[in-house]
Amino acid sequence: YWVQKGFNVMHPIGWDAFGLPAENAAIKRGENPRNWTYENIAIQKASMRRFACSFDWDRVLNTCDPEYYKWNQWLFLELYKKGLAYRKDSAVNWCPDCQTVLANEQVVAGLCERCDTPVTKKKLNQWYFKITNYADRLLEDMEQLEGKWPEKVLLMQRNWIGRSEGAEVRFSTEAGPLTVYTTRPDTLWGATFCVIAPEHPLLPALNKNPAVEAYLQSVRNRADLDRAAAKEKTGVFTGSYATNPVNGEQIPIWVADYVLMSYGTGAIMAVPGHDERDYAFAQAFQLPIKRVVEGGALPFPEEGISVDSGLISGLPTPKAKASVIDFLEENG
Repeated sequence: YWVQKGFNVMHPIGWDAFGLPAENAAIKRGENPRNWTYENIAIQKASMRRFACSFDWDRVLNTCDPEYYKWNQWLFLELYKKGLAYRKDSAVNWCPDCQTVLANEQVVAGLCERCDTPVTKKKLNQWYFKITNYADRLLEDMEQLEGKWPEKVLLMQRNWIGRSEGAEVRFSTEAGPLTVYTTRPDTLWGATFCVIAPEHPLLPALNKNPAVEAYLQSVRNRADLDRAAAKEKTGVFTGSYATNPVNGEQIPIWVADYVLMSYGTGAIMAVPGHDERDYAFAQAFQLPIKRVVEGGALPFPEEGISVDSGLISGLPTPKAKASVIDFLEENG
């Protein structure tokens, strides 16, 4: 179209041909992955040329060429030098047959999409980039795109960046402090239980219920996407309690698969009166539900006026949040 409009059009092509899938395919065939990969590229290139695709065949790259991936290595080293690359342990989807990590999208009904082997969760030490360092700048710069990009695309970008503002709050337990992250510290007086992820490191020390181990076996290999999207709430009481730091109440600690180690601290304070997922969980297991924000029918997740909330009762949500955070900081 643009050529016929009189424009010069550059249409390069590249093969994303570097990684474990190529290695695994070569291992199965007893071949060198380099030979296997380049032979496949040659076949595909010949086919595309016969189709008369309008690629510029003088501008071809393969990601498995050293001339290409040396720049990936250079870029990684630059990020590392600037403190933007770091390592940490994290639970990953692991295929024991392919001996590789899988993205959530590569796990289909609990099985590896390539070989149908049941996928397990495995803790591995991995490299990460500190993209969160740029969250504020990215969000601010997106204002320049208002009216130029579709609003739904901007919303998707904001959700992907995923900045949230709140507080990390420590609940004391007999196994040590249980840290939860919350965007609504003003609802602490409405917390009637805590929930931790099945992978939480404190769970072995907190567990006093034999039923927990059977539950862990049933949920251990479910993908995070499936767990987050599941409508039916499942969980087991650990037999341990946490102390709410604002009122000293002892509240039960449950383990449930709708809480993910990959989000926040892997533990939540459950406020069923003001959170839809906590409300569904509380109803399923007949746990207490308290109102601590006036405004609408429960569950009421919006802002309002704090009630039955000690020092912040009568305050609107923004002021209540600030007051609670000040209180928590002052009291360690």
